Amino acid sequence: MKTVVIGGSGHIGTFLVPRLVRGGHEVINVSRGQRAAYVDDPAWQHVRHESADRDADDFPERIAGLGADVVVDLICFTLDSATALVERLRGETGHLLHCGSIWRAGPSLKLPVTEDNGAPPIGEYGIAKDAIARMLKQETRSGGLVTTSLHPGHIVGPGWHPIGPLGNTDPGVWRTLSAGEPLDIPGIGTELMHHVHADDVAQAFEAAITRREAAAGEDFSVVAPSALTVRGYARIAASWFGQTAELRPVSWPDFRRTAGDEAAGASWEHLVRNHYFSIEKARTLLGYAPRYEPEAAVLESVRHLIEHDQLEVVNPLTV
Repeated sequence: MKTVVIGGSGHIGTFLVPRLVRGGHEVINVSRGQRAAYVDDPAWQHVRHESADRDADDFPERIAGLGADVVVDLICFTLDSATALVERLRGETGHLLHCGSIWRAGPSLKLPVTEDNGAPPIGEYGIAKDAIARMLKQETRSGGLVTTSLHPGHIVGPGWHPIGPLGNTDPGVWRTLSAGEPLDIPGIGTELMHHVHADDVAQAFEAAITRREAAAGEDFSVVAPSALTVRGYARIAASWFGQTAELRPVSWPDFRRTAGDEAAGASWEHLVRNHYFSIEKARTLLGYAPRYEPEAAVLESVRHLIEHDQLEVVNPLTV
């Protein structure tokens, strides 16, 4: 089966492309540049690479010209772009899979969040991802192109900074926790974040390709089996360094003054949503079985950053 992966050198593609190669697919990776994947794998020697600009007018034509049986779109962020690709692939490609986001749901009203009970999205990114998912579902159910959308949580893996205990990627939190120093947290720390390892997301995409009939016209939340609260995450992370987290609740205005506008803004965006998702639909229809609990995924990422001198900590990991 010829499978095109758009944006295959990124977080998810790093793990998905080798999976597809090992599964017998003829894989074409389409990206703007020639950056390497985050993790080396000999499977990449069997991948064809094509360069294309997602924003170019002829992009849908370029993808259609590859003659794929399956197209996996990992880097689509606007309804117009998604619609243009669907219209060009309709009748020519067997299955289009789109990478969405759990931010298609707004601040939680009921937990766990399912594919059907999410609150209306907030922010440009979440609103766009929700609109794309709805368009794709309608496209398939009206007899058009077979599509599937998968919606990952906060993607974690070796080679990049995870969303940390404060809901941002500020590396200073790891130094603070590793030193056993007080950590300011906004509010009381009960907000939830739902992470997922990049390879578990790749597993879900591979399963959706394999189980096309079950996946056709559906949307799936793809996250770890559990979620982390701010305070739980901080306490678990501190224990990796042999420390006990000293958490100091502060108001959001005070947190913004100490953390800075950028970090505090990212924290607000992640924590105001308070997300915890069900994976029951993905388990039932796709056989999705995530290997990583969220803390294990984050620990792998933190360990990799430390070993590659990309993260400064005071005390070494004890796990």
